[in-house]
Amino acid sequence: MLAHSYDFHTHSTASDGTLAPEVLIEKACAAGVKLLALTDHDTMKGYQALMKSGYSADLRLISGVELTCKLEKQVVHVVGLNIDVDNERLTSHLQMLDQLRMDRAKAIALRLEKAGLPDLLEAAIDCAAGGQIGRPHFAQALLDLKLVSDQQQAFKKYLGAGKKGDVKVEWPELASIIDIIKDAGGLSILAHPTKYNLTMNKIRYLVAHYSELGGDALEVGYPAVTPDHQRALSVLVEKHQLLASGGSDFHNPAYHWTSLGCFPGVPAQLPHVLDVVNS
Repeated sequence: MLAHSYDFHTHSTASDGTLAPEVLIEKACAAGVKLLALTDHDTMKGYQALMKSGYSADLRLISGVELTCKLEKQVVHVVGLNIDVDNERLTSHLQMLDQLRMDRAKAIALRLEKAGLPDLLEAAIDCAAGGQIGRPHFAQALLDLKLVSDQQQAFKKYLGAGKKGDVKVEWPELASIIDIIKDAGGLSILAHPTKYNLTMNKIRYLVAHYSELGGDALEVGYPAVTPDHQRALSVLVEKHQLLASGGSDFHNPAYHWTSLGCFPGVPAQLPHVLDVVNS
């Protein structure tokens, strides 16, 4: 993977990352990143905290968020960049998602308790440390209580697809998410399209609908994207006249497959989100 001076996809403790926002900024600077977007899942609390603290760092911070939504039955993620954090529609949406995730957490805790585990809700909330609560926090709670050997086992036994703790959520529609990002003055990016366990034909279908709904860009450079997949995604960028974007999808420094500013480069011939953000 290549080291870049920009990274448009990162996560902090405000959602499911392991670094506090200010620590993430420090690590990004040390890695040579000059343009960074903090794109926590369904929240901008990390970005807001940095703005209030008057952070001092040798980089430019871009407002961002990664919003969960669905197209038909498929759950997908859309990154929004250069968003007005005070936009009323966006603020209302994020507040709704806070409640949605908390309701889901309560349902996960209840299901796990019925499966013979202790009530993990408060422990998971503590693991979230004020950020968006999700299944990784339940995995950490299970690990802290020595009920599993690692987080991977927690998902394999209790939290993965089809397991007791896999509580489905009625996520918003893709069309509404694209509209919310546009209303907030932002740029929408369909995140890591080959990570949804879809065939390439279904990815083409997804990207076509995303483009028809007014989506702006497609993430083409991200960890684990193969050269063949990147070529196929580049064709879709050109076919649907989208911009191309890249980011590390950073969550945890312990994850050896990703680090801040490091991801496969976006092919030079493609129109790039970087050019728009810098303009």
